[in-house]
Amino acid sequence: MATVKTLVLRTAGSNCDGETVHAFEAVGSKVDLLHINRVVEGQAHLEEYQILAIPGGFTYGDDIAAGKIFANELKYKLTDQLQAFFDAGKLIIGICNGFQVMVKAGLLPAVTLQNAEQQVTLTNNDSGKFEDRWVHVKPVSKKCVFTQGIEQPIYVPVAHAEGKFIPRNDDVLNELKANDQIVFQYVTESGEPADYPGNPNGSVENIAGICDPTGRMFGLMPHPERHFHPTHHPQWTRLGLKEEGDGVIVFRNAVEYFR
Repeated sequence: MATVKTLVLRTAGSNCDGETVHAFEAVGSKVDLLHINRVVEGQAHLEEYQILAIPGGFTYGDDIAAGKIFANELKYKLTDQLQAFFDAGKLIIGICNGFQVMVKAGLLPAVTLQNAEQQVTLTNNDSGKFEDRWVHVKPVSKKCVFTQGIEQPIYVPVAHAEGKFIPRNDDVLNELKANDQIVFQYVTESGEPADYPGNPNGSVENIAGICDPTGRMFGLMPHPERHFHPTHHPQWTRLGLKEEGDGVIVFRNAVEYFR
């Protein structure tokens, strides 16, 4: 069986990198955890990997805006490597802060790393505070590589202050719909569209995650790596242990894509 290699790319303020490494290793990938400087300096190259993961955290203290400085590092220091990575048919996932980085770097909603206006953003929660809670999200897109086989809502935690998804305008929103790029939406436990706190940030149309038109670039605000083991569920002692955590399939799908 072919070895699938994943790069978890961190920088100052990343704090979910360890969990992301564990998730990919547990589903059979070989994983390297590297600071972005190692790649910029040429000690490692993106071409060595099939999957790139940008984990959650508060990179550079979320100065300017959440994920903006890390996004600029990717955009202005690794543009050629990222473009080649995408052109080679590989996968990128950004979780929480990683999602914020992807939209501000030009990796989502389409890979436009050079001279393109930002089409969507993730901004301050409507509640005006940091939201740390568990939410239900339902699968929408049929094309996203990472969510294949997810038929029912999954239960995952969020932890962010700038998670409100807003498209640049109605044209961008309509294009996301037409291209089947809306991957997850916040819902109630019964699967209905959620108001606060089920939608923890006020995202337009309850959007919790999107992919690019190919389905290979994926960003989401909830943390699938934090519901990886059954005991991560906050009510597992009351409801009983599931066979595996709801987030496992996201990582397994990525690895199996290359097998």
